[in-house]
Amino acid sequence: MLFKQMNYFVTVVEKNSFTEAAEELFVTQSAISQQIQALEEDLGVELLHRQHRKFTITPAGEYFYREAKRILVTIEKVVSETQRVDEAEETHLNLGYLRVYNGQELHQAIAEFSETYPEVAINIINGTHEELYQELRQNTVDVVLSDQRRAFSDEYINYELIKPEVFIEISDRNSLSQKDTLDIEELKNIPCILIANKTQQAFEEDFYRNTLGFDGTFLFAESLEDARMMVIGNRGFLPIEVAGTLPSPAITVKRLPLVKNGKALVRNYCAFWKKERTNYFMEEFASLLHKLFVLKK
Repeated sequence: MLFKQMNYFVTVVEKNSFTEAAEELFVTQSAISQQIQALEEDLGVELLHRQHRKFTITPAGEYFYREAKRILVTIEKVVSETQRVDEAEETHLNLGYLRVYNGQELHQAIAEFSETYPEVAINIINGTHEELYQELRQNTVDVVLSDQRRAFSDEYINYELIKPEVFIEISDRNSLSQKDTLDIEELKNIPCILIANKTQQAFEEDFYRNTLGFDGTFLFAESLEDARMMVIGNRGFLPIEVAGTLPSPAITVKRLPLVKNGKALVRNYCAFWKKERTNYFMEEFASLLHKLFVLKK
């Protein structure tokens, strides 16, 4: 079966006319008719029921039309990406992820993607939500793994990956560490440790205070490692989203689920990229990451 035959069939159905399809494809009407007849013979089914100069599409034809159109779109995309890869001296995929994220799925996705597509050079940065958003706007990263803090924009692909519950890490020297869960209200007298540099601290504090409902004072660390050292020192608690598989906390630290008004606090993790810059590798990486998150549920 030739893709050309599928294209002829799809065009005839969409134009509802052999004549108009022939004009669209710059071939003769008899050539299209012969190719579709050959297609029906290969399949052993009637796709178009002909009645004089008119035709109706059969149920088998309806199904074949839908699937053929999907396949042709995929083929066109593959051809386009193949040509783009060939024209590029080296293909890059620039990834950004939240500085607070520590899940193993991202590392695994990068390893599997690199094995499948060794011709793609992966560059990785991390940052706060706002930093990654600006990087994405300025086209300095292609795809970011981040939490959702804004309404989804039509300018971006908003690929939902996982909706993890929020946990906190707290020193086992704190009496609250003996509980099974903690309510935000119980933490208002303990400093909340956030990961952000000086230029991003106000953004992070505003989100955690006014959107998520954390109250009290805030402390800041430059990295996840620094934040966890502050927790070990019993200087405060660290909010953390268990997105996928996380390494166990230090032996002197407890990781507890966080609730608000009796309900688990849930975040939405997504892969974001600009629609206008979409390519095959971005979609493949996001799909692989999603698959790994689903497997770990």
